[in-house]
Amino acid sequence: MKMPVPDSGVIARRRAIVDALRAIVPGEGVIVDEAELRAYECDGLTAYRQLPLVAVLPETVDQVSRILKTCQEMGVKVVPRGAGTSLSGGALPLADGVLLGLGKFKRILDIDYANRCVVVQPGVTNLGISNAVAGEGFYYAPDPSSQIACTIGGNIAENSGGVHCLKYGLTTNNVLGVELVLMDGTIVRLGGKHLDAGGYDLMGVVTGSEGLLGVVTEVTVRILKKPATARAVLIGFPSSEQGGDCVAAIIAAGIIPGGMEMMDRPAIHAAEAFVHAGYPLDVEALLIVELDGPAAEVDHLIGRVAAIAADKGAVCTRVSTSEEERLAFWAGRKAAFPAVGRISPDYYCMDGTIPRKALPLVLTRMTELSARYGLRVANVFHAGDGNLHPLILYDANQPGELERAESFGNDILRLCVEVGGVLTGEHGVGVEKRDLMTDQFDAADLEQQQRLKCAFDPDGLLNPGKVFPTLHRCAELGRLHVHKGELRFPDIPRF
Repeated sequence: MKMPVPDSGVIARRRAIVDALRAIVPGEGVIVDEAELRAYECDGLTAYRQLPLVAVLPETVDQVSRILKTCQEMGVKVVPRGAGTSLSGGALPLADGVLLGLGKFKRILDIDYANRCVVVQPGVTNLGISNAVAGEGFYYAPDPSSQIACTIGGNIAENSGGVHCLKYGLTTNNVLGVELVLMDGTIVRLGGKHLDAGGYDLMGVVTGSEGLLGVVTEVTVRILKKPATARAVLIGFPSSEQGGDCVAAIIAAGIIPGGMEMMDRPAIHAAEAFVHAGYPLDVEALLIVELDGPAAEVDHLIGRVAAIAADKGAVCTRVSTSEEERLAFWAGRKAAFPAVGRISPDYYCMDGTIPRKALPLVLTRMTELSARYGLRVANVFHAGDGNLHPLILYDANQPGELERAESFGNDILRLCVEVGGVLTGEHGVGVEKRDLMTDQFDAADLEQQQRLKCAFDPDGLLNPGKVFPTLHRCAELGRLHVHKGELRFPDIPRF
C-alpha cells in the first residue's frame, strides 16, 4: 500500500518551520530525518507512538526563548521532553508539532552548602544531584526508581516521588526555585534560594504541570544532610491484606518511616531473581520499612515496628545489619519494574493513590479484577503514602491483550477514586489518564484548571492534547500578564 503523499502546503509549512528553527539552533540541533526522529517517538509509555514533525535540541536559555517565541508566532505546537522516562505519555510527540528536547541542559550550576541547596539545569539526572553532594554528607531526597536516568526537569513536570518521599516529601516539597520560559519567549523566575516566596504559590502550580504551562530551564533544589543512622526491616506476611493492615497500623502509631514499601509475591520473586537481595520467597507480601535518625531512636522504632508487625501476623522479620545490606534491600525494590520484564513479554505500569486505610480493600478488589480480565498483576506500592503501582502483565503479540490491560488499568484507577483517592501519585495524567479525568473532576473543576492553563498559554500550543479530555477556547478566560519579569493575573471583574 502506498503511503499518502503530503500536499505541497504541508511540505512548505514544514520547510518554513525547519528553516526558522535552524536559524536559532545551527548544526545538528534540528532533527528532521525520519530514522533519527524514531528516538523521540514515545516516552516510557511505549504502547503509544508518534513521530514529531521535527525535533530541536537547544543548548542555551536564549535559544529556548527564541524557539518558543517563534513557534507562537507561527502557530506551531511544542512538546517539551526531558529523558523520556515518563510513564503516562506526557512527552508523546505530535505529528504537527515541534519536539523540544532538553537533554543538553545537563550542568550543575551551583552547590551552596551554606544554604543547603543546589542549582541545576533540567537535564541533570536525579541521582546526579545526590552524587554531586555525597562527599559532604548531603543528598537530594526524592528518589524515583528511575533516578539513574530520569532528569530533574521531568521530575518537576510530573511531581515525581520515590521510596523515601513518605518522610521527606515529593518533588514539590524539595524545590526552592525555577526559571521558566513562557510560550511567548518571556523568561521568568519563581522562588530562589530562600525558604519561601511571597504571593501566589506559582512554583507549586508549575511543579506537576506536565509541560503545559512553560519550559523549565533551571531548578534550585533543597539538599539534606544524610541521617546519622538508617536501617531497613524486611517483614513477610502470609497475605497482602495483612501487609496493608500493618502499614496502616505503623502510621496510626505515630511512626513516620524514612520509607515504607510493599511488594506482592509475583513482584518479590521477580525482584529476587533479578537482584538477589535476599528476599524471602515463601511469603505473599513483603514490607520494607526504613527508620532513620539518631541510633538510639532508630533502635527503639525498629522494636516498635517489629511488635506491630507481629501483631498483624508477620511470619518473618529481618533487620539490616550493614549499609550494604540496607542498600541491597532497596536495590530489589528499585529494580522491581525492570525485573517484572523477566516474567512477562509486556507490562502496563499503573499509578494511583488511595487512603492508606483502603489498601486491604483495594488489594482484594484488584485480585477480583485480575480474575475478571484474565491477566496477572504484580503489585508494588509506596505503601506509606498510598501510592500504588500495579504492573499488569500482558503480551502485546496476543490480539486483544493490550486492550484488556488498558481496561483493567482504567478500572483500577476508577477504584482508586471510588475509595477516596486520586488518579495519579507521581506519573502524571498525560494521555494515559486523560479520558478518566471526568471520573475525578466535574465540568466546573476541569474548566477552572483550564483557566490556569490558558493564563500561561493562551493559544494552547504547549503540550496540547495532554491532561484535559476536552479543550475550551481561551478567548473568554483570563490571560497572564508579564510586568518586569513578574507574573501578574488580570483584574477580576467586579459585579
